[in-house]
Amino acid sequence: MASRLGRLSVSRFRLGSGPRSTALPRVRSVAGQVFLLQLAIMVLFAAAAGVALVFQARNASLQEARQLAFGVAQAFAHAPGTLEAMKSDNPRVLMQPRAEEAREESGVDYVVAFDPNGFRWTHPDPALIGKHIFALREGSAADRPFTQTFEGSLGLSVDSTVPVHDTGGKAIAGFVSAGVTVDSVDEVVRGQLPQLLGFAGGALVVSAAGTALVSRRLRRQTHGLDPSEMTRMYEHHDAVLHAVREGVLIIGGDGRLLLANDEARRLLDLPADAEERRVTDLGLESGTARLLGSGRVATDEVHLAGDRLLAVNMRPVDPDGGPAGSVVTLRDTTELRALAGRAEVARERLRLLYEAGVRIGTTLDVRSTAQELTEVAVPRFADAATVDLLEPVLGSEEPTMPGSEMRRAAVHGVAGARALHPMGELIRFVPASPMAVGVVRGHAVLEADLAASGDWTAAQGPDRAQQVLDHGFHSLITVPLQARGVVLGMASFWRSQNPPFEEEDLAFAEELAARAAVAIDNARRYTREHTLAETLQRSLLPGSLPDHSAVDVAHRYLPALDGVGGDWFDVIPLPGARVALVVGDVVGHGLHAAATMGQLRAAVHTFSALDLSPDELLGHLDELVARIDGDESADRDDKGVTGATCLYAVYDPSSGQCSLARSGHPEPALVHPDGTVEYLRVPGAPPLGLGGGEPFETAEVTLPEGSRLVLYTDGLIEDRERGIDIGLEALRDALARPDRTPEETCRDVFDTLLPARTGDDIALLVARTHLLDPSRVAEWHVPGDPAAVAGIRADVTRRLGVWGLDEMAFTTELVISELVTNAIRYGTEPIRLRMLHDRDSLICEVTDGSSTSPHLRRAATTDEGGRGLFLVAQFSQRWGTRYMARGKVIWTEQSLHGPVSDADGATADALLDQWDEAWPP
Repeated sequence: MASRLGRLSVSRFRLGSGPRSTALPRVRSVAGQVFLLQLAIMVLFAAAAGVALVFQARNASLQEARQLAFGVAQAFAHAPGTLEAMKSDNPRVLMQPRAEEAREESGVDYVVAFDPNGFRWTHPDPALIGKHIFALREGSAADRPFTQTFEGSLGLSVDSTVPVHDTGGKAIAGFVSAGVTVDSVDEVVRGQLPQLLGFAGGALVVSAAGTALVSRRLRRQTHGLDPSEMTRMYEHHDAVLHAVREGVLIIGGDGRLLLANDEARRLLDLPADAEERRVTDLGLESGTARLLGSGRVATDEVHLAGDRLLAVNMRPVDPDGGPAGSVVTLRDTTELRALAGRAEVARERLRLLYEAGVRIGTTLDVRSTAQELTEVAVPRFADAATVDLLEPVLGSEEPTMPGSEMRRAAVHGVAGARALHPMGELIRFVPASPMAVGVVRGHAVLEADLAASGDWTAAQGPDRAQQVLDHGFHSLITVPLQARGVVLGMASFWRSQNPPFEEEDLAFAEELAARAAVAIDNARRYTREHTLAETLQRSLLPGSLPDHSAVDVAHRYLPALDGVGGDWFDVIPLPGARVALVVGDVVGHGLHAAATMGQLRAAVHTFSALDLSPDELLGHLDELVARIDGDESADRDDKGVTGATCLYAVYDPSSGQCSLARSGHPEPALVHPDGTVEYLRVPGAPPLGLGGGEPFETAEVTLPEGSRLVLYTDGLIEDRERGIDIGLEALRDALARPDRTPEETCRDVFDTLLPARTGDDIALLVARTHLLDPSRVAEWHVPGDPAAVAGIRADVTRRLGVWGLDEMAFTTELVISELVTNAIRYGTEPIRLRMLHDRDSLICEVTDGSSTSPHLRRAATTDEGGRGLFLVAQFSQRWGTRYMARGKVIWTEQSLHGPVSDADGATADALLDQWDEAWPP
């Protein structure tokens, strides 16, 4: 025991062996070391305070001198009589006494006045009067006061110079300079240094008293132990050290073993003379020896020592400031290793289930989700995995009942996995197969040894069973994929290289399959809803756009990958060869957004049939959306169609005028014929249903012939990775190409701006404008006299002859006679007639200042006249009324390619007997 105590005592002072310097005395007590540290701090503090005192005194003296010199110079320069003395014939005689008087009263060293050229008028030394003293400062204005500090013959001095201005400050009559010599700071320091030294001495006294108090308290805390008592204490510690059930090693900084307790000797099988030898020479395992000799930190590192697994903890120590050593503890973990292995398997299973929740179901596609299940299971749970699904599930339908036929949807694993059944093959399971048994039971089925399983062999058939066994598969777990109580398919896990499955693997397989089944069912339901929504949306979008003489159009529509949205577009022919272009967007995705889009598109068609201006149409649409929102909010908790936007434009080819209005929609782009791109400034408004009754505004723009009007939804220019400003600039670059057709423009835009993954619907409509040939437009002013109708008919007949439409002269005369006569009789002036020869139709428009319009009604048998409006309806393809800000337009449209009605036929007479027009009184 004495030898152990000696070794322990040596180890406390020899963790790092080697010579130590003894040139300087060492203070071993903690109290003494603290006192030396406090002494050094006090000396440094006193030195720093002295330096700070010197600088502070110097700065204070300089500041006081600056203020005094500047004040004296300023007062003397502005004193009464100074300017007059400087301007007198003999300034020296007048100013010298005053300067000396000011110097003596103020306490400055000198007051000097001098002319603008630098020659002195005054000076304390009369011999220097009249001498030149200075040159003006470089880069500084001489007409402003300034102060400078310089080192002169009298020491550090401060000089302030003030100019004396004459003639209202425009000229300088002279200068006044006052100077002060800064006193030395030595006297200030000598006055305060004793106080500083006294303070430092007092602090040292307090420190010495504190050191004595700490030393006394330390002795009291050790209970005044003498060396023999301390020896007994160390013997007790030594006994405890060798009694613990953990190995303890103390290793010096040079890698030598200084101490090993009995448990460490047993665990490491150390020789008797192990102490004072290097740990690398003790015959330990190479990994263990390298760790013990490294001196690094280690926490529960497991190393082999013979047939034992030891958990090693290692911490460095640094006793008395010497070279570092290490303290090592060893713990036998051989018996805990088996338990740790099983716990590790459980942790791995939990980790795999977590990854399954993250990796399965990322695409909302049934087949991709099934493939993700197989990729998660292989190779960490099985060597191969297959998924078989019922036909209705693959078709996104609801499975009615589990059947014996399933189709292989996914397979993944070792090379022989695809020999089980190829992808896409229809598999029929016999009742004895594990798959059929699992479906009936609703639980996983284990076949731990396929070669010994007669039921599995019979179900597969001898040839296929032998083929599976030849590829090395020896164990199988098959699990039904069930979601909401409905069987969707089967998942099978196969092993060929890993040990066979055990009963404890069944629960994990069922949990993994249950998570995958929910994901597959979600993908099935999503695919079904997406298909229904996409079908509904495409049925609501225009299948083809009308061929119109005013514009050439091309369009693109791309639904979002995450779900069908509510974007739409349309081209609507309007009376007078005009055309309406519309693009809209309903925020959200799914069936509700698609159905709402259909409602809004139908409403736009209805309102455009009334030939409303763009602002009026959006106003009616806004009221409709608000009413729909109110009805839906009363019945459901959803938000209705809040967030719908719309852009409506009307283009007139006869004038090139385009009227636009928008509600929460991006501004359209106009591409000029030379390729210049501009975004039209259309007054903005909140989205539909949020306007609160605020009126919409219309922008009027004249479009050059051949320009392209580009309408789009925000999905084209904005996504999660790109802001709207960047998107607009990219769109501008894509459009800035001259001589491009609308179809080529759509292709350029999609090639440039289409994101890799569309998060929102994209609708694009490009219209290239045309102007109606002025020679195909005829206008007449109609006097308010019924006798003028005959002349108008003759002019119309001649113009139809010029246009080569002689065969339409009779019906056109009939139509125009009726419209013009009614306008003269019931309307107000001015009255005008306009005819447009469009590509496929002849359009007649009669304008008057009245807001009343005729309408058809069934005529009474006693009525003698008034059947002309019915003739207009009979011989026109379409007719109607368009209201303007002042007055109205009654228009008719006659087809140039359709059959012309026979005005003399019996059918027309019979119809005339049934109808009449009515005008408001």
